[in-house]
Order: sequence, then C-alpha cells, then structure tokens
Amino acid sequence: MSESSRPEASAPDAFTLAAFIVAVVLGGGNFIAVRFSNRELDPFWGAGLRFTLAAVVFVTIALGLRLRWPTGRHLALTLAYGGLNFGLSYALLYWALVRVTAGFGAVILAVVPLITILLAVAHRMERLNTRTLVGSMLSLIGIIVMTVRPGDVDLPISGLLAMLVAAVTVGEGVIVSKKVSGYHPVMTNAVGMTVGAVILLAMSAFAAESWLIPSQAEVIWSVAYLILLGSVGLFVLFLLVVRKWTASATSYSFVLFPVVTMLLGAWIADEPITYGGVIGAVLVMSGVWFGALSPGARRAPELERAEQSTINT
Repeated sequence: MSESSRPEASAPDAFTLAAFIVAVVLGGGNFIAVRFSNRELDPFWGAGLRFTLAAVVFVTIALGLRLRWPTGRHLALTLAYGGLNFGLSYALLYWALVRVTAGFGAVILAVVPLITILLAVAHRMERLNTRTLVGSMLSLIGIIVMTVRPGDVDLPISGLLAMLVAAVTVGEGVIVSKKVSGYHPVMTNAVGMTVGAVILLAMSAFAAESWLIPSQAEVIWSVAYLILLGSVGLFVLFLLVVRKWTASATSYSFVLFPVVTMLLGAWIADEPITYGGVIGAVLVMSGVWFGALSPGARRAPELERAEQSTINT
C-alpha cells in the first residue's frame, strides 16, 4: 500500500508520541542556539553553514548504510521538500526576523497549523473538522499572549509579508514531507538538506555576507547543536512523526517550540518567565491537547473514515 493511500493514524503510538515530544524539545532549543550563532555569524551564512554540514552528515550516513537514492517522482518530491523546508522557509524567516520582532515572528509561525489544515484539505489528505480548527485558534491566542508586547505594534509591511509567505511555505513543506514515502528519512534529508543549503548559501552570497568560521566558544557549541541535534536529530524525528500521524497534528510542533524556548531561556540564559508567558503556554498546550491529543481528536479521523465508507457504500 502506498503512503498516500494508507489511512491516517487516529492516534499516535507510544514511539510516535515520544518522537514528537523530543522533536519539540530539540526545535525549541534551536531558537536559543540561533541567538548565540547570530552573535558572530550573518543570518543566511549561519543557516547555510548549519545545513551544509548537516547535509554532509546525512550523506555520509546514507552512503554508509547503502540507502537507495530517490528517483523519478520521489526525487521531485524530495527536492521540493528540501527547497520548501530548508531553503525558502529559512531564507524568508531569517530575512523577516531582522525586520519584525521575535514576538510577531512567533505569532505568524503559530498560524502554521491553520495553514497546514487548509493545505491538507486542498490536497485531499485530510478533512476539515471543528476540533482541529478550535485547537489551532486556541494555540494561536496562547502564542499572542506569550510573545506580543505593546511596543511590537509597528510592523513593516515587507517583513510581515515575508513571515506570512514563510508560514505558507512551512505548511506546504509539512504536506510535501507527508508525501515523501518509500525512502529512508536519512536519505530524504540528505537530498533535501543539500538543496536547502544551496539556496541559503546563494542568498548569503547575494546579500554579500561575510563567510566566517565561528571562533567564539558559545557560537561553536551552538552551531554544533544546530547541526547534530537541531538538524540531524530534529528532522529525522520530524519525518518519522509526519509519516505515522496526520500533517495537521504534526504541525502543532510549531506552536510548542516557543513554549520550550521560554523554559530553556529561563534555565540557560536566566530570562524571566512572565505571567503572560505562563498563561500563554497553558493556552498553547490546551490547544494542542484539544486539537491533536485528546480522545475526541483521536476519534475524529476514525469517524470521518466511517462516514466516508458509509457514503461510498
């Protein structure tokens, strides 16, 4: 049975849920690591260096395991996965985040679950349901409470549009990653991350950035984290989760990243946790529970398939 015809899992098994949780922790840690990386490395160059070295790791593992290289339609989907997930989305995000506040960046990325739901419906991969929409909206409100401050209201249109396009690109990347099947996640990331690295390095050259090798200890450790855990570890887990769960449920990781970042920031960088941060985090986790993890959310795909089966018969 092909991946596209395989029915969606109504609930994640223990392994998938564990992979989802670890991926959220690693993704939240990325934001902390990028803050340190940006102290010495220009944005596009920092991202390009990260994915270039991560791609080398993936290619080395793929060659060592003698994995099959994608061909035909799978190759096209893998190239699209890399261009969307690692190239265009990161180029837009890095470009926008020097023009808008991090708070509004988090808000725009919190729209990813909503965008992913609509894209999944458009691709006929999922059906629209109220519970998922409500969960996404609740998580979005939580991110707004967590991150938006009164001084964040002055937004340049170019930065806002770039963030919105980035959110759509990320959502479509989740959909495409769902369609990439039949090949090992290491191979998929080996090809996809190479494509993303090429795009980011081209953007860095176009922006005339300095291609420096990090020399500060905290930057070196941050780049090492971004390569080994924030890229290799995170995106292997991401593909494992999205292949076994729905695209919309997997996309909830994007609203959980800021919650993890807030907790890690308090632990590592002594950043204060505000009342708004706590209230927002509770709303985010409530939205994820309601939209993806609660018994009602898990039954929704089964009810939809039963209803469709009744209609077909």
